[in-house]
Amino acid sequence: MGLIVRSDPALSFSYPSHIDQSSLDALPQQPGIYIFRDGAGTAIYVGKSVNIRSRVLSHLRTPEEMQMLARSARIDFERTGGEIGALLREAQLIKKLQPVFNQKLRRTREMCGYVLPEESVALQLVYGRERDFAGTDNLFGLFGSRAAALEALRGLVQQHGLCPALLGLEKIARGRPCFAHQIGRCHGACAGAETPEVHRARLLEALGDWQVARWPYGGAIGIVEESDGLRQVQLVDRWCYMGVKPKGRRKPMARGEFDIDVYQILRRPLLGGNLVIEPQ
Repeated sequence: MGLIVRSDPALSFSYPSHIDQSSLDALPQQPGIYIFRDGAGTAIYVGKSVNIRSRVLSHLRTPEEMQMLARSARIDFERTGGEIGALLREAQLIKKLQPVFNQKLRRTREMCGYVLPEESVALQLVYGRERDFAGTDNLFGLFGSRAAALEALRGLVQQHGLCPALLGLEKIARGRPCFAHQIGRCHGACAGAETPEVHRARLLEALGDWQVARWPYGGAIGIVEESDGLRQVQLVDRWCYMGVKPKGRRKPMARGEFDIDVYQILRRPLLGGNLVIEPQ
């Protein structure tokens, strides 16, 4: 019986000869972002890596990305002082350039989340365009739309046996329990089987992973990174990326606006004390 050998398509793949070779030769092995551009110079993909050259060459040997590679004419890059700078710059450029082969990032005008007022058992859906999310207490969840927020809340309610009526997801007549309680999915806060205080405590526990951290500083900060002689200070204010600090800057910065992508990039390393910070 003969041996059947299936060839690996990646082994027979050759680098696209139509991509400017000089742009490939210039790619460094340091952190930063890279931009695939078409023949007109339009950005069609933005990426980031701690080793730009290695990451770009991995794109070139990936058959699944041939559609993007077929449209690429050259590859530009920007070095950064480290991985955080690369992550922040990538998110900034994807929003600005909206490359066709990147997942589009939403701007903050549709962003919303839930607030739980003191002593209340009901959540309020609030929007980033209406309040300062960087300084809001008891803020939970960050969503790109009202529909996404409501869908997530329904899932949370079902998972934790919370009352959809108390949380505004279901209308009930006075004195009648919610439908979830009738089928055993609600602990009965709507029917007096559970006190509002107990329901609120269970709600807070369920919302634990959704809690949004306030901006922990009184103003802007600089995140310091250095790689192979390149030192950069990434300016951030109120979970908003303001760019690289220029040398000799003395003018005060405009106030930052909460950015969901910056928040997701920085929350853990910043609150965990894993970054070098300079007050601004």
